[in-house]
Amino acid sequence: MSSGHSGTFRVLLQKEQLVFSSAHFITFAGDICECLHGHNYGLRGEVQGKLDENRYVIDFIAFRDTLAKIVKRLDHHMLLPTRHSMISVQEDGDEVVVRFRAKRWVFPAEDCILLPIVNTTAEEIAEWIGRELLSELYSKIGDRLDWLEIGVDENNGQWGYCRLPWSRVS
Repeated sequence: MSSGHSGTFRVLLQKEQLVFSSAHFITFAGDICECLHGHNYGLRGEVQGKLDENRYVIDFIAFRDTLAKIVKRLDHHMLLPTRHSMISVQEDGDEVVVRFRAKRWVFPAEDCILLPIVNTTAEEIAEWIGRELLSELYSKIGDRLDWLEIGVDENNGQWGYCRLPWSRVS
């Protein structure tokens, strides 16, 4: 039942429910730490690959629901990087203590998401979301896709993107 098409195809997903509100701060210029603040983030995901036996690249519902589950984990949380050389993030019982030079913050642990990234930039958040998506979907879809791209909008038009090869996450 071939349609005669042998090209590659892309699917882009950007939905109203793929938004989250989170607080963060980033460092820049080597040793400057901005003030704690928040964003209403938007998210979009795109994949490229061949059509499957159903004649689609990916099931829209599985794609949407998996991204929505990841977004829900981030919503209304403080996003903290755990791999920054100058930011110390320590879990201490019910609290998370964060230090950058003379700055010190204490957050309820239940309000924090500790991300294995260097800086909570839109680009690194996009990469983390992409890896989480791969971890959730790869076993269901297999290796027929070429790549996955996640875009994170942190301020109504300021997007950070990460494109990952579609492969098993280790």
